[in-house]
Amino acid sequence: MLLHVDESGIGPRTVVLLHGMMGSSESWHRVVPRLARRGFRVLAFDLPGHGLSPRDPHLTIETAAASVVETVKSRATGGPVIGLGHSYGATVLAQAAASLRPRLAVYVDAALRLTGGADRASLVEAYEKDRRARSSSEVLRIARPFYSAADAEVEARAAERFDPETMASVSCGIDHAWVPGPASILVRADPSAWVSDDDARRFARQGGEVRSIPGAAHTLWYSHFDEFMAALPELFG
Repeated sequence: MLLHVDESGIGPRTVVLLHGMMGSSESWHRVVPRLARRGFRVLAFDLPGHGLSPRDPHLTIETAAASVVETVKSRATGGPVIGLGHSYGATVLAQAAASLRPRLAVYVDAALRLTGGADRASLVEAYEKDRRARSSSEVLRIARPFYSAADAEVEARAAERFDPETMASVSCGIDHAWVPGPASILVRADPSAWVSDDDARRFARQGGEVRSIPGAAHTLWYSHFDEFMAALPELFG
């Protein structure tokens, strides 16, 4: 399927942004202007079952990645591509990397492992409960005091549009694990509930570079925006 994309900026290099679960292309609203000012063409995706993109109750990580690749191709970028994925979006980027061949792949707070075998009905119920709770910007700001009002509005809107059936399908299949390419960076919170020290060491052994932001939340650029910018001089100078 072709996915919804918000496009910004002009330039010979394209950055593909892939949000985390229950996020959307708007999750990058702080990041996109910085990239555009640096001369990048920015493609911020809504992944399947998120935002304005199609739903698919039979989605797999492979079909999600294929949708990203096909959508990038449909945009006829021409120049080199850089991938930046957060959490679930990072796993999609890792799966897509063989076809997308990014000049640089940045994985944000993601272990690049996906556990399958989930019970679909239970997972749909859990996702729906979480979706309802996160659909209130007021509740989000209480739970995440580092959110600005704009952050909370963006993430509440993303939760409203999130489809539990689509995302549950991804976790009902087999286990997955990905090996980072040579031009790969892992940026993680320290400590991280998602990326253990063992995960970070595995990433480094496989040829990736690990950078940590002490005290950051899972969505690093919301809680530690300046530190996130500084951690990626390749993108933000």
